[in-house]
Order: sequence, then structure tokens, then C-alpha cells
Amino acid sequence: MHSDVAALKKYSIWHEASRIVREEGFGAFWKGNLVTIVHRLPYSAISFYSYERYKKLLQRIPGLDEDSNYVGVARLLGGGLAGITAASVTYPLDVVRTRLATQKTTRYYKGIIHAVSTICRDEGVKGLYKGLGATLLGVGPSIAISFTVYESLRSHWQMERPLDSTAVVSLFSGSLSGIASSTATFPLDLVKRRMQLQGAAGTSSVCKSSITVTVRQIFQKEGLRGFYRGIGPEYLKVVPSVGIAFMTYETLKSLLSSIDKDDES
Repeated sequence: MHSDVAALKKYSIWHEASRIVREEGFGAFWKGNLVTIVHRLPYSAISFYSYERYKKLLQRIPGLDEDSNYVGVARLLGGGLAGITAASVTYPLDVVRTRLATQKTTRYYKGIIHAVSTICRDEGVKGLYKGLGATLLGVGPSIAISFTVYESLRSHWQMERPLDSTAVVSLFSGSLSGIASSTATFPLDLVKRRMQLQGAAGTSSVCKSSITVTVRQIFQKEGLRGFYRGIGPEYLKVVPSVGIAFMTYETLKSLLSSIDKDDES
């Protein structure tokens, strides 16, 4: 996430993991985890709920219903709108998470509430929305691709192997959808993180730039490879996390549906 190229010339997962343990201790791997959980709860809930709503709304349009050849368009648009909705509502928590997670030995931000108040004091309320433009450009396609690939894979799998466990199908389909969406949108996610770090630790007066300026800086200093710096750890994270998210969603949806049916009977 940091733009210090000199420190990243010999980067690797093992090299960076060793540096974190050496400089910050083993507990640093969970730095910012509480705010991640606080962010993920509403973000995931809004994403899944709004996706189902947007999809049903779009399927009312002639030619986009479930049985048409363009059902993928409804999934794609529904996913994109769901991603934009969820990201817009929960974005300040995403900024706070990034600031907390990227602190090294000096702790400028001492917790979620302190980080929010400090950012507002140093940078104004707009500091909580740094990188929102890059986020919306990336999260719309990201969630759109994720939901579209997931539903397409799950539907195909269930047609070919109808007796397979729903949980297993959701886990593997979700994992592959996570890889697809991360690969397509990782450069914009990196740009977003770099912009979120502008003004961190009270440096707001010297670090201000737009999406185009940030993109130009990354390209000039790190080349095209710079836009995919950290994609390895990203894959290691999204394969289990996205798969588990979809599996949990489908399992809970089935469980709650069965409870509703029992109540009605």
C-alpha cells in the first residue's frame, strides 16, 4: 500500500511477513482487524441484500428475466449497483481500516474512534472519503464480476451435478469468482489504497492528488508491475474469504427459509 519504492524493490510474501514480525511483532498481522469486522458486517449485508433487490428489479425489464438469454446482464448490473451502494455507505470505515493497518511502529491513530476524530481534525470530514472515486470505479465492476461469475458457475455446476452439496458448490464457485474479480479490478484497488494513505499521520498539507495523478505516479516509479504489487497475498486472501462468504450466505438463506416455512406450517 505504501508508495516507498525503495523499500519494495525486493518484495515477496515471505520477505514482507518476516519484516512485519521483526519490526512490529506477530500481533501486527491482526492490526486493524476490529475495524475490518465492523466494516465487513454492514458492507456484506448491504451487498447481498441490495444485489438480490436490484436483480429482481432488473428482471422485471422485458428480456432480462431469469429464463432469457440476457440473465447475465441483470446479474452484472445488479452486482455493480450493489457494490456501489455498499461502498458508498461504509466507505469511511474502509479509510479508517487502511490507516490503522498501515501504521508501523509509531501509532498515530490509537483506535477506530480516535482515527475518525483525528482524520476529521487534520483533513476535515472529506478526509474520510479520500479515494472514493477510485473505489466506486473499482468496486462496481468487482462486485458485478464476483456475483456474475459466482451465479454462472453455481448454476452450471448444479445442472451438471445436482446431488453435490450446496455448501461445497458455493464455496468453490465463490472462491473462483473472487479470483476473477480481484484480477480484473486490483489496479484500481491499489490506487484507492494509495489515495487513502494521503494525509495519513498528519501529512495532509503535502499529499494531495487525484486518481490520474496517483496512476501516473505509480506508473512512473514502479511501471506496469506496480499496479499488481501485492496481488499474490490478495489471491491468498480472497480464495478462502469470498468462498466462505458465499457459502455462509447460501447456508444461512436456506436455513432461514426453512424456519419461515416451519413457522407458516
